[in-house]
Amino acid sequence: MNHTDKRTSLKEAINRYLKDNISIGLGGFIDTRIPVAATHEIIRHGARSITLIEQSGSICAELLAGAMILNSNHLSIKRIKLGRYENEANDENDDIPLLRYLSDRGMIRLDKTPPGNMTAGFRAAAMGVSFMPVGNRDNSEPERNNSEKTIKCPFTKKTVRLVPACHPDLSIVHVQASDKRGNSRIFGNLFNCPEIAGAAANTIITTEQIIPDSSFSNFPNLTEISSSVVDTVVDQPFGSTPGSCYGHYRSDRDHLHEFRKIRFDFCRSNNREILQNFYDKYIFGVETFDDFLEEKPYPVLQKLCQLNENQPLLLD
Repeated sequence: MNHTDKRTSLKEAINRYLKDNISIGLGGFIDTRIPVAATHEIIRHGARSITLIEQSGSICAELLAGAMILNSNHLSIKRIKLGRYENEANDENDDIPLLRYLSDRGMIRLDKTPPGNMTAGFRAAAMGVSFMPVGNRDNSEPERNNSEKTIKCPFTKKTVRLVPACHPDLSIVHVQASDKRGNSRIFGNLFNCPEIAGAAANTIITTEQIIPDSSFSNFPNLTEISSSVVDTVVDQPFGSTPGSCYGHYRSDRDHLHEFRKIRFDFCRSNNREILQNFYDKYIFGVETFDDFLEEKPYPVLQKLCQLNENQPLLLD
């Protein structure tokens, strides 16, 4: 690979790094900068026995769960580690019906870990240490799983929880801007994206736009993810839709509600055709994410962009 130019297509990036039995960390949070385009490509490519790590039960996790329901020989999840169960399409809690469907039938292992602890695990991995201490908010709470331990702080004598380092095989992060080497800018909330990018064995950056290398030399303080931890850069505008991307577009609520209705209808009826029709239209029936975008009327994308007209970006 040319280390000064890491650009490639999304299909090539997923084909290069996605394997069976892989652990995948997804950046973003709830509906913000979630890697939807990459998720579509993962579903088309297929992989078995994935371990999925995500701070929120976004549409990405549910899309992968739906693909497993339709054909577990093509794509399957062994375990999913989530920080929150809320979904961007709904104001109610615990909105992960497809993951619940799989978990209730013993088809996947569903673990919940506080989002802050997940960030601590990524941060430890990115720093090259084996664990990260976090505050123990409830000293009476039992250890959440066998991987976390508690100790008595030698300074305060209070109980401290130790979170082990989390090293995904592959992390995928969507950003507003990147240069061709992978130096990336994030505007709005960072969530755990710099940590998850630095924690993984391989990292794919999808970006709204590629900007000149000189922009990063002029404003190095704006670089949130360094090229040193990035393996591949994919120029993918609208790469988070139907989620949102600060400074570019808001969430496509109509599409999110459409998928939410389909998910709950399937869980009530167990009619796989309901899911199959959605996937055939938006994922399996197109070659690329750009083809998926062409299914959306231009006024819809235009409106989503106009809603962000007052969110500033510094790209020069």
